[in-house]
Amino acid sequence: MSGIKKLAGQTLWYGVPRVVSRFLNFGITLLGFQLYDPNGTYAYTQIYAVIPFLNILFTYGLETSFFRFAQTKDRHQLYNTLNNSILVSTILFTILLFAFKNPLTHFIELDKHPEYVTWMIGIIFFDTLYTLPMAKLRLEEKPRKYAFINMFSVVLNILLVLFFFFVAKPAFEKDPDSFLGGFFDPAIGIGYFIIANLIASALTLLLLYKEFASFRFVFNKEIWKEVLNYSFPLIIVGFGGMINEMLSRLLYRKILHENPLQEERELGIFGANFKLAVFITIFIQIFKLAAEPFFFNQSGREDAKKIYARVMKFFVIACCFMFLIVSLFLNFWQLLIASKYKAYAEGIHIVPILALGNVFLGIYYNLSVWYKLTNKNMFGAYITIAGAAITILLNFILIPSFRYTGAAWATLICYAFMMVVNYQQGQKYYPIPYAKKKLLSYITISVVMYIIHEIIVRSLDSNAYYYLYVNYGTGIILIALFSLLIIKVERKEFQRLPYIGKYFLKAA
Repeated sequence: MSGIKKLAGQTLWYGVPRVVSRFLNFGITLLGFQLYDPNGTYAYTQIYAVIPFLNILFTYGLETSFFRFAQTKDRHQLYNTLNNSILVSTILFTILLFAFKNPLTHFIELDKHPEYVTWMIGIIFFDTLYTLPMAKLRLEEKPRKYAFINMFSVVLNILLVLFFFFVAKPAFEKDPDSFLGGFFDPAIGIGYFIIANLIASALTLLLLYKEFASFRFVFNKEIWKEVLNYSFPLIIVGFGGMINEMLSRLLYRKILHENPLQEERELGIFGANFKLAVFITIFIQIFKLAAEPFFFNQSGREDAKKIYARVMKFFVIACCFMFLIVSLFLNFWQLLIASKYKAYAEGIHIVPILALGNVFLGIYYNLSVWYKLTNKNMFGAYITIAGAAITILLNFILIPSFRYTGAAWATLICYAFMMVVNYQQGQKYYPIPYAKKKLLSYITISVVMYIIHEIIVRSLDSNAYYYLYVNYGTGIILIALFSLLIIKVERKEFQRLPYIGKYFLKAA
């Protein structure tokens, strides 16, 4: 149990700040949907679909490799070597992006706003530079500073957005020549969200001055080669994952070839509803943040495989609860994006599809422990390449007929495929005693509960006074029933948990 307790502690220290920062970011993104209609948020959707691809290219797996090789190499030499590598490559990649800025702008169809691409390149540049210093904080177990820097960046980003739209914009409307009014240009529009991100990313580097001060221009060629051999498959894994997650938005207009304004509108709706699956995505990200070093540290224990199996069980249970919370209360989540512009609500039906897809993605990441521990990272690359191929194929097949609903189904099918193949391969090379039947039952029951809720809600008159009472009431009852099921089946597991186990002993 000490392993589970340790993972929970690491998730608390490093996960809570990430959760808070992601929710704050989510909130400021929702503000964009209140300020601009789907056509106005199209460019924002495109920019933040490209950024994850570039992040993978610029960091090329060095963060994971840093944790992996810190266990066997001199940490100062490793940190200096990798920092030298990422510094040189970041400068080189940035120059190349500026050199090919026009083709890139045209490819993502932002010819009306090439300045957005310039600011995007700046964000990638600064974010990449603090990747290893932030990893160093995690390795040196400095959670307070890590949390503070994360929160500083997000809060500054939010304050800048609020300044542009609630201070500078009103001042501009009152007097364009005023000092505060000079900070706002209506032509930039939603681009101020990108500018705020750029400024916050740049200023965040100042808080890492100690980590940069410890950096020396020392380069060990042998370590560098060994690290790159390990990280190369992770680049492919990363690109494959981003293709599966983001490519549907990048290819959407290229597949349709219809009225540009209608395409922009649909893409804006797709992007807004994609954001509502963020709750499960956030959990997956904080789990990865804590789990990656945890899995490596536990690998030497005799009961390591049992620990991994139990981690998976708790992970799936948590994901099922989040799926139900997202899927059973769509009317509430709809208010977050469509309270002003009702058009965003047209795509609310894709949220459960994307949420379930993210559950499968989280399970895939959890299963990936086998190839990372056995140094078979290329298996992960092959799986994600196959997943990316499926995503591309299904997007071309489904989007023309089903629009963004087809893109959502492509995402779900791709992640389901990756999860199944990863499990099958993992059991061949590094068998872990996962409670397969039980976990599949939990996922199936969650989906069935959602279907039951949909049948009940769709049979009601949406204009009736009792509609919301029945809608929310049924959702609460179903979650309560699922909770009782989990408590009954997993009572012994919960009794073994630190802190909360005593409550289940009393209830026994």
